[in-house]
Amino acid sequence: MQYFVSVIDDKSNPGSTDRRPAISEFNERLIAGGHWVFAGGLADPDAATVIDNRGERPVFSDGPFVESKEYLAGVWVWEAPDLDVALALAAEASKVCDRKLEVRPFQ
Repeated sequence: MQYFVSVIDDKSNPGSTDRRPAISEFNERLIAGGHWVFAGGLADPDAATVIDNRGERPVFSDGPFVESKEYLAGVWVWEAPDLDVALALAAEASKVCDRKLEVRPFQ
């Protein structure tokens, strides 16, 4: 089963900044263990554009979808046999990237 892992940052209490070497090492372990599917970091929410094409014309708005002190800073997609394995990986990943994580299975 695949899991979507959201990396959550906090504007008022950001995690440590240079975690890239540790995250790269963790990603190598994910690859070696057969769990790696995808990972990517995201630009700050201020760089976002929201598109709403539910009306007659698309509307493009600058900035994040919602104003919040917490925001999505990056994502992983993992392959794991069950939720327990995904949560164990997430506990390790949270420590490695010094951020909160949210784990959700794909339908």
